[in-house]
Amino acid sequence: MAGAAGGSSAQEKRDTASRLKAALSLSADESEAAAGELRSLLETVLSPPSGGGAGGGESVSEALAWCRCLLAGGEPWDSFVQAVRAYDPATLCGLVWTANFVAYRCRTCGISPCMSLCAECFHQGEHAGHDYNMFRSQAGGACDCGDGNVMREAGFCKRHRIKSSSEVPSVPKDLLIMSELVLPQFIFCLIQYLREGYDEPVLDVPSEKDLHKVLQILESHISFLEDLTKMGGAMRSVLTQVLTNQQFYKDLSSGGAENACAKKSHEMYLVALKGSGLTFPEDKAACGAQEQAAGGASSSVVQGFAGATPASGQGDSSDEEDQDGGQGVGKRKRVKLSSTTKDQSIMDVLKHKCFLEELLFWTIKYEFPQKMVTFLLNMLPDQDYKIAFTKTFVQHYAFIMKTLKKSHESDTMSNRIVHISVQLFSNEELARQVTEECQLLDIMVTVLLYMMESCLIKSELQDEENSLHVVVNCGEALLKNNTYWPLVSDFINILSHQSVAKKFLEDHRLLVTWMNFVSFFQGMNLNKRELNEHVEFESQTYYAAFAAELEACAQPMWGLLSHCKVRETQEYTRNVVRYCLEALQDWFDAINFVDEPTPNQVTFHLPLHRYYAMFLSKAVKCQELDLDSLLPDQEMLMKLMVHPLQIQASLSEIHSNMWVRNGLQIKGQAMTYVQSHFCNSMIDPDIYLLQVCASRLDPDYFISSVFERFKVVDLLTMASQHQNTVLDSEHERSMLEGALTFLVILLSLRLHLGMTDDEILRAEMVAQLCMNDRTHSSLLDLIPENPNPKSGIIPGSLSFESMLSAVADFKAPVFEPGGSMQQGMYTPKAEVWDKEFDPVMVILRTVYRRDVQSAMDRYTAFLKQSGKVHGNPWPPYKKRTHLHPSYKGLMRLLHCKTLHIVLFTLLYKILMDHQNLSEHVLCMVLYLIELGLENSSEQEPDEEDSMGGQERCHDSWFPGNNLVSNMRHFINYVRVRVPETAPEVKREPPPSTSADGSAASQNSGTAQVFSLVAERRKKFQEIINRNTTEANQAVRPKTSMKWSAPGATPQLTTAILEIKESILSLLVKLHHKLSGKQNSYYPPWLDDMETLIQCENPKYLHGDGMTAVERILLKAALQSRLNKRIIEEICRKVTPPVPPKKISPAEKKILDKEERRQKARERQQKLLAEFASRQKSFMETAMDVESPDAEIAMEIATAEQHVPEAVYDCVICGQSGPSTEERPAGLVVLLQASSVLGQCRNTTEPKKLPTSEKEQIYPWDTCAAVYEARLATLQHFFKDSSCLQSVSIGWEGGVYVQTCGHTLHIDCHKSYMESLRNDQVLQGFSVDKGEFTCPLCRQFANSVLPCYPGNNVERSLWQCHSNKNMQDLIKEVEDLQEQLGTFPSETNLSKEMESVMKDIKSTTQKKYTDYSKSPGSPDNDFLFMYSVARTNLELELVHRGGNLCLGGASTAGKRSCLHQLFHVLAMHMRLYSIDSAYNPWKKLTQLVQNDESLQVCSEEQPEVPVLYRDASSLLLIQILTMPQPLRKEHFTCIIKVLFTLLYIQALVALSVKCSAEDRMTWMNSGALKKSMSNAKKSWEVLLSHVISELHNRKIYEQEETEDLAMDSTSAWCPHSMETYLQQFCLPFLRITSLLQHHLFGAELPSCQEDEEFTVLANCLGLLPPSFQSSEFSSASCLDWPVPAFDIISQWCSELVSFAGKHPTQVKILLIQEAKWDLPRLLQLPENYNTIFQYYHRKTCSVCSKVPKDPAVCLVCGTFVCLKGLCCKQQSYCECVLHSQNCGAGTGIFLLINASVIIIIRGHRFCLWGSVYLDAHGEEDRDLRRGKPLYICKERYRVLEQQWVSHTFDHINKRWGPHYNGL
Repeated sequence: MAGAAGGSSAQEKRDTASRLKAALSLSADESEAAAGELRSLLETVLSPPSGGGAGGGESVSEALAWCRCLLAGGEPWDSFVQAVRAYDPATLCGLVWTANFVAYRCRTCGISPCMSLCAECFHQGEHAGHDYNMFRSQAGGACDCGDGNVMREAGFCKRHRIKSSSEVPSVPKDLLIMSELVLPQFIFCLIQYLREGYDEPVLDVPSEKDLHKVLQILESHISFLEDLTKMGGAMRSVLTQVLTNQQFYKDLSSGGAENACAKKSHEMYLVALKGSGLTFPEDKAACGAQEQAAGGASSSVVQGFAGATPASGQGDSSDEEDQDGGQGVGKRKRVKLSSTTKDQSIMDVLKHKCFLEELLFWTIKYEFPQKMVTFLLNMLPDQDYKIAFTKTFVQHYAFIMKTLKKSHESDTMSNRIVHISVQLFSNEELARQVTEECQLLDIMVTVLLYMMESCLIKSELQDEENSLHVVVNCGEALLKNNTYWPLVSDFINILSHQSVAKKFLEDHRLLVTWMNFVSFFQGMNLNKRELNEHVEFESQTYYAAFAAELEACAQPMWGLLSHCKVRETQEYTRNVVRYCLEALQDWFDAINFVDEPTPNQVTFHLPLHRYYAMFLSKAVKCQELDLDSLLPDQEMLMKLMVHPLQIQASLSEIHSNMWVRNGLQIKGQAMTYVQSHFCNSMIDPDIYLLQVCASRLDPDYFISSVFERFKVVDLLTMASQHQNTVLDSEHERSMLEGALTFLVILLSLRLHLGMTDDEILRAEMVAQLCMNDRTHSSLLDLIPENPNPKSGIIPGSLSFESMLSAVADFKAPVFEPGGSMQQGMYTPKAEVWDKEFDPVMVILRTVYRRDVQSAMDRYTAFLKQSGKVHGNPWPPYKKRTHLHPSYKGLMRLLHCKTLHIVLFTLLYKILMDHQNLSEHVLCMVLYLIELGLENSSEQEPDEEDSMGGQERCHDSWFPGNNLVSNMRHFINYVRVRVPETAPEVKREPPPSTSADGSAASQNSGTAQVFSLVAERRKKFQEIINRNTTEANQAVRPKTSMKWSAPGATPQLTTAILEIKESILSLLVKLHHKLSGKQNSYYPPWLDDMETLIQCENPKYLHGDGMTAVERILLKAALQSRLNKRIIEEICRKVTPPVPPKKISPAEKKILDKEERRQKARERQQKLLAEFASRQKSFMETAMDVESPDAEIAMEIATAEQHVPEAVYDCVICGQSGPSTEERPAGLVVLLQASSVLGQCRNTTEPKKLPTSEKEQIYPWDTCAAVYEARLATLQHFFKDSSCLQSVSIGWEGGVYVQTCGHTLHIDCHKSYMESLRNDQVLQGFSVDKGEFTCPLCRQFANSVLPCYPGNNVERSLWQCHSNKNMQDLIKEVEDLQEQLGTFPSETNLSKEMESVMKDIKSTTQKKYTDYSKSPGSPDNDFLFMYSVARTNLELELVHRGGNLCLGGASTAGKRSCLHQLFHVLAMHMRLYSIDSAYNPWKKLTQLVQNDESLQVCSEEQPEVPVLYRDASSLLLIQILTMPQPLRKEHFTCIIKVLFTLLYIQALVALSVKCSAEDRMTWMNSGALKKSMSNAKKSWEVLLSHVISELHNRKIYEQEETEDLAMDSTSAWCPHSMETYLQQFCLPFLRITSLLQHHLFGAELPSCQEDEEFTVLANCLGLLPPSFQSSEFSSASCLDWPVPAFDIISQWCSELVSFAGKHPTQVKILLIQEAKWDLPRLLQLPENYNTIFQYYHRKTCSVCSKVPKDPAVCLVCGTFVCLKGLCCKQQSYCECVLHSQNCGAGTGIFLLINASVIIIIRGHRFCLWGSVYLDAHGEEDRDLRRGKPLYICKERYRVLEQQWVSHTFDHINKRWGPHYNGL
């Protein structure tokens, strides 16, 4: 039997299989025997080849063939698969996909935020109007359709609407009987392969090659298993049975079997286990005892440091872990924890009991091969498997982490891990079960802790030497590469389930461990301010630090917070807060923190503080807990506020440029800290925590701490000069602004102090919209999202849209002709600006300081526009929402003496114009006063004696704490410490000296600052007043004495200032100062008592500083009658505010200087603005490609009639003058090859882009294809040289010449090009290819077209109408053509003309210029040159809309260079003479003797019959071969002759179109009229003549068979005939009129469409003078040079003789009526999804793979691979190649996966933008958001317009070289 197993044929296999299957269903003994036989057969077939898989290939396929046969029991495999599928009860889709797959997520239907659907299920479900998006899977995933745990049933697709299991019949026993026996051995075989293939990597040299080899051998095995899983539920349950059955595993795998092979593999398995630092439980017995001992001491984590011996069992593994990255980090020593918190069993023990467990073990060992992952996931629809697999996964969790840390491909591996875990942990039921049965939470937390422990270093925060705190090192790969994210994201995922989160929050041991984990991040990435040198190396570790805090600390925190929403969860919050405070206390002890933070260092990472803050906030807001019950003692609060306050001060320092020496990265940190994704986990909790501390600590202490931390205490003195010992004077102003702004934010922000979620959302939205108009997606992105970032659900996501429509208006996207594309924007409504603009919120949320300015500018613009304010408005004061009662204490800050002293001092200093005070400072001071008035605690009694009270309390500044009463308190004298140089010293102090600081004897040298709140306040006042010398010296260590006076530091001395002011009086004087008028303030209530009653007066809402002062005084008067009285008194004493100090001349000089500087600055601004607007208006005229009225200064066409010679201005040297032979001037031109004309089709309706297999686009109805075919046919039958004169080329690859209208000397241009060549900076274009930009208007150009001297002669020549008759003129034309063009003498002009001709030729590709049969023949150049003229004329016609009805000089005409181009072409054409015998002119104007023509015919090939020649081509040939300048009379003569030819061509074409009967009728009726006088001008007569000439020859013969007739059924009436003839002639007339317009400057009249023919004929001089418009007939324009009927007969005879030889071709070659529609791009479908679904999986026709970047050409619909190397030809990638073939170098491609359009122009390309926008008018580049996109017709029109007008180069600015790689 075993022998048979070798190479048995398929038939033998089938027989064996069916025999065994039959035997198995018999009696017990027989089936036993059969089973045995089967087992040995399988052992032979499946045994892994010894010797490491030599000759593996055939044996593997053989083995799989056997398995298939055996499983099917001898049936054919396909029918077996069908049979099993019939029993599939599965209602889940479960389709597994890998990275980059396009899937969908519908938030409306999802229960879990991770829900996803495959495209098929999505499109078959009903999701219209839902909030869904398409996304590219990053890690892979699986379809959840049908899974009610993850999504709502309403969203299931038609296939997966729950089928009840009753419909599915039960599986017959014998169907799968073989599977149950074969599969265990098959899977065991797989495991043996895996065991034997694995080698432990030696010394970190990964043996990846070997692993890949093993995986390759196994690929087919795993694919086979995957096929089995796809057979449906029945087969999956068999597989589940096999994988989880412990007995199978025991029998086959444990090494006890007698089989030596199996034994060996078992040993290898044990080796692998050991190598992984894991132990098989049996080996554990020895360690058991030690382990119990270790388990006890679990509380102390930080027992000792480096050098502590690790606990047993973990030694080897962790040492080995560390060799890895240890050396790389350098600088800082790693710290090893002897942490015994870890449960060894979690980290180090694995016991495998079934196949599934060992399979997963190997999957991890091999770093999650994709195939294995997919197989394991494909099994998930089986419920039993799902549970078993999840438990197995959890059991291996620690091992996964260890493998991940060592992996070299950690990114790929992370994705694969998450691919699996997200399927398991998103299901709440499953997560709960595993949490209960397998300690999932313990495992996760322990694993995370263990992972982070490998990269700890000693913290340098605070006390560097003695610190016991350890933090993660952000420079380690683990953090830098985010290696931890799979584990963290799993943790966040399971915490989103309520049942699991509750378990976590109840478990005190887990909370302790978790806080331990969080404390590793507390204080990481410490910044030390560089004071001397700039740092050498800017570390970028801060990215890692911010990411780690957000992902590892903040997101789990948000997850937990989302479950603490109701009163019932109070207990949880108490737990978290309790352990958080314990951890914080430990942290303060560990870093040895006493009271003051170390100066010049800051860390932005305080996750413990933030946990504490956020849980406090939740407790008060949602759980109605009492705040005080959660707060620690005062001392702890003082410690808590220190570090967050340090961050706020450092932010201010960073923005004041005090940290510049630390490089840009420190700015990056400051920005990230407030950035929208981080702010609600960082700055918001910090500010909230400071608000809590402020509300519970002594306000004087808090305020003085703030000013001290901001280092501006020394600035707060009444003296005009001071010394600051800790701050340079240039930083003082911005630090003071920072301190005041911080206080304003602290006191006015209510995010956590009582705002509802909706109010918060509204405030955030308004703040963002005020800074700038925003697109919908950027607004979504900028609003800080609450909890779980995965959910993609903004707080109250449903209310987002309604809130947006409440606060903002939508501005639809607009299109500017300059080409910049706008997106749909939201802009704040007027009432929002009016009532809700909140500068405080804006300041808090701006990442860049310029955004604050931007918001203010927009606010100002709004006020000016609505006419509310005209000056320079100040930030408005916004009323705040009410404070939650728990935080009322915060307002005590506003009513404390310390703050009042500061406010008084600052007001005084501002009034006195002391240095370093700005408007911003004043603004903030007033804001604080107003806040105080708004929040004054109680209406204080109006004490009458208060006026006399001020003498009583002269020893302190203010009598009480209430701002309302302190405002009116007068302060008389202040003693200050000033430098001796200060002006105050010069005066004698007045006799009544009452110093109002505290007494001098008080010494503040006490150590316990913290307990002595009052002490700090005194110290603060002393510092302010400097009235104690010793104390001052003692308090401040003199760190850097920087002082403005040169030389030694001046001594401090005491001076006494007379103040005699109160806050109220200062405010009134300030009003005078701001208004610049004395007594400008007049209390409004004296006129109108109403003002006191209506508190909210709209008049005071917006305005400048004066308005603010008025508002404050009004509020003060409202609060107390006494204040009101005092204000009135102050106003009565109208005294000018005399500053007490004389300004010294030196200072005056400084002030004057400042003023002068200011004025100069303003002047400069004005000039610049003027310049900018001038430049703008110039650019508009020069660049505006669309607008027809843009006049250009250097106009060419406007040269007046009487000027004999055109004058040109050179834009480089600026000289004007004529263009001469020696020094020619030239036009700046851009030459480009164009195939736009070739894209015209003869249908009016545009082609659609194909979006299904049925739709196709065929190129053979395009203009280019038709003309090419015509030329080829002519060349087949006629003489080559004559063919090349009978049609034009250039429909494809024709050269289009356009100019910006500026001229320059050609020698100037050469030197300009030289300078460009040397200037390496300008690399938007290639100078070597002759490209440059016009020196004046910067338009792109690549050549210069020389201007022919004496430009205006011909203008005058044609006016004198000559009276020569037609015959003479014809003769003259003939003679002129006979003159050979002599080559002009070698002048500079002729050289330039030659070189520009070369440029024109080299612009297009060779294939577009070579049409002759004999290569290099002169006929080729001849054809090419007149075709260039034709191309330019035709394109101008297209730009004018295809006809000349509009008349006038269009923009194209205005800046046209056709005139100059004609001269260049004519000069070259005249070098080729046409042999007079063959000159078409003769054939048109002379009757030829018959015998002659016969001789000619007998030679080789005949010439092209005249009737087959294209009239427009002949026209250009005739004109370009005449000597220039041409006379108008000759021009008209040529036209008249050609018109006769054209007319006959029209009649011939018409005659062919008629039916035979019609023809006979016309022939007879016309013959009757032949004798009439004007017979030769009647089309009927001429038609009948033509028909009779051609009648009995073979021309009309095979008529009836192939019905060519357009509408032969309808009879032709004379009117329709006339219309047909006019339409036939119109294209020629249009081209001719344009030509006449350019050559002779003739005006183009405008007209209606139906009279275009008459108007143009008249304009060209074709109409006879005696013309009556009544019965106009086109034939009346005919002017026959020779007898009409003779010449017609002559032309017809040529056709007849041709028909004799080739009867079939005659009619094909007849010139048909040209009905070309204007060129159009393909029409695109309404919805982008239509395109995307068809193309993104379409295979490339060249390489039949699905391209990575598919693209489609919008001109012809070809599907191409962008950048695809597969389709590269001679180093050109496919898109570039296609752009050359389809558009002669211009390509327009839609990138399918990005929805954007890219333009290729020659060697450059640019991203044009997208023509598909979402519902909010936004692009979605790269389809990142995946929202449904709809065509934007305006944009598509703009794209088409740019394509047709060839203006891509001018309008799009961002071009780059593509190096043929697209």
